[in-house]
Amino acid sequence: MSRSTKEEALETRSRILDAAEHVFHAQGVTRTSLADVALAAKVTRGAIYWHFKNKGDLFNAMCERAHLPLEAMVLETADRPDREPLAQLRASIVFAINDIVHNPQTRRVFEVIFHKCELVHVDDPIRVRQHEGFDDCMHNIERLLKLACVQGQLPESLDTHLATVSLHAMLDGLINNWLFSPQSFDLGGQVGRLVDACFEMLRCAPSLRTV
Repeated sequence: MSRSTKEEALETRSRILDAAEHVFHAQGVTRTSLADVALAAKVTRGAIYWHFKNKGDLFNAMCERAHLPLEAMVLETADRPDREPLAQLRASIVFAINDIVHNPQTRRVFEVIFHKCELVHVDDPIRVRQHEGFDDCMHNIERLLKLACVQGQLPESLDTHLATVSLHAMLDGLINNWLFSPQSFDLGGQVGRLVDACFEMLRCAPSLRTV
């Protein structure tokens, strides 16, 4: 494939993803067909199938385009024991939330994930991908919390699994609630304090200790 042909293929793929993002956001994932996406992208259905196996594959690619920068930051932090894990985890969370607040594309994707994606069948590719993303996020957060315990940033007796469940649930709830009602609180302006409050709970809550 020539360079110009590769560039055209990448441009077409990006245009399809942009169209899917907007149509999923406007209509919801369940009610959107590949024909709807093709119409919005001004391509044929064949062009979509050239790049994506099905709607689930297209949805996953759209999500990965928004998730990958954060996932890369968390993974890099987890693999660098010379860095302060809590500081790096905090920076990753603040970066991700600010991206949702200030980047219209990221915000649309998360609005689709949280509010416009009906997950019914357990073996649906979209549901499977969501579970994989959830598990990866939980795993990487717990790796960082364990490292923070080793370095003395968190109590040695911290139940890191329970702490991960609590931290993830609070962050997930903050994002979900703000997307549902952005005027109810200033997520972008208060994100640092909110994350610090979460970390303070991990340091101080007796109920999160193993002994």
